[in-house]
Amino acid sequence: MADDLLFSPFPLKNFILKNRIGVAPMTRMSGGPGSIPRQDVLDFLVRRARNGAALVYTEALVTDYESAQGYPGQARLLTQPQIEAWREVVREIQAAGSLAIMQMFHCGRMAWPEVNPAHRAIAPSAVTPKQENPLTQKPYPVPEAMSPFDIDHVINGFVETAKGAVAAGFDGVEIHGAHGYLINQFLSSYSNKRTDSYGGSVAGRYRFAHEVIQAVHQVMPKDRLLLFRISNWAIADMKVSQFSDQTEYQQIVSLLNKEPLDALSVSTYDFQEPAFGSGKTMAALSREVCDLPLLICGKIYDRATAEEALQHADIILSGKSTLLNPNWVEDVREGRSLKPFTSDQSQVAYTTEPLL
Repeated sequence: MADDLLFSPFPLKNFILKNRIGVAPMTRMSGGPGSIPRQDVLDFLVRRARNGAALVYTEALVTDYESAQGYPGQARLLTQPQIEAWREVVREIQAAGSLAIMQMFHCGRMAWPEVNPAHRAIAPSAVTPKQENPLTQKPYPVPEAMSPFDIDHVINGFVETAKGAVAAGFDGVEIHGAHGYLINQFLSSYSNKRTDSYGGSVAGRYRFAHEVIQAVHQVMPKDRLLLFRISNWAIADMKVSQFSDQTEYQQIVSLLNKEPLDALSVSTYDFQEPAFGSGKTMAALSREVCDLPLLICGKIYDRATAEEALQHADIILSGKSTLLNPNWVEDVREGRSLKPFTSDQSQVAYTTEPLL
């Protein structure tokens, strides 16, 4: 159809997306000793490109060998073997007419120190999540409050990982500033209790994100994409708002809008849910103060929800539906009746069972 917005091309910097649908970044924890995902996990990404998705994200890759890792089996992109493994995946995604995006993050206080090579958990402040670690069934350890050296070291980890993505040929890099991981921990007064220049006011808590973005931007070629992901929910203490109110959230988004970013990805648990008592969705609130292209995800599972999500965003991302239904893009195109998958069903992602 001529007016089919969902399947219309979309210009993103120097790229033209073949449609408005992307595969959301999803943790798989399938990395072996070399921090490279299993081949079946890499093949899954290629198949989703061949089956119609315009954007294909990696799972979030951890950014340094000292303190970034929070879960067993996480992947990295810092060594030549890792670069070579991802290079072939990127080529095949691009051959299918799709864009390959590498997402990177540091787990911060969400870390499980036993899996860190340096056995550390670091964060803006020595504050733990209230819930227990679901992997260990124990309380999270109290993290070390980051020193100036730690901050510089961690920023360099983002830079070096971005360099790895460029070397592997990725079309873009996304800085993960959402879900209660390190950058989000700095942004949120819930986890950031610092009294130095990286804490206190919105501007202070935003400083770390700004320095990461600026440092990564310096090593990104002009023909590649740089994106940032934000959310108001976290993996731990999920029901706690990461921002105090609508004003604070929009202040942060306004600051991001001034950065050398090519798009902002807004991650929600449910894209339809009103935020901060405003009666407006997170995408709508973001759009009010941001003129960057917006990506949105959260309970988008069929054509109707995808089209509704595009009311205030430019690109939709799907996680569970693209994970568990290899033909999801075509099913959406044909308007087939689809039901949302449950979180329990998606647990197969953490097993050794190859996905279709």
